[in-house]
Amino acid sequence: MSSLQIRESAEGCTFTVRVHPGAKRDAIVGVHNGELKVSLTATPSDGEANRSLIKFLSVHLHTWPGNLKILSGAKSRTKVLEVTELSVADLLTRLALPSEG
Repeated sequence: MSSLQIRESAEGCTFTVRVHPGAKRDAIVGVHNGELKVSLTATPSDGEANRSLIKFLSVHLHTWPGNLKILSGAKSRTKVLEVTELSVADLLTRLALPSEG
């Protein structure tokens, strides 16, 4: 397991998510190769998994779904997300991941 790679952006921060759709339950599985691994029960058809990912992470991060945006990878399992109004430290705290350093 490695550390989640988070980059500061003008609005908040960005990070990479690796999605496993069609799982038995929605869960944050961990971090691998700098990517947050998330399992979702939703299927990847018609953007259902993308909507489910935004909803799941917004609840987990205690933020509005509108504060999360898929910047790239909408049709891929690997996505780059931006979360606004959260700092890197806030994101790590809310994900309950160890901070760096």
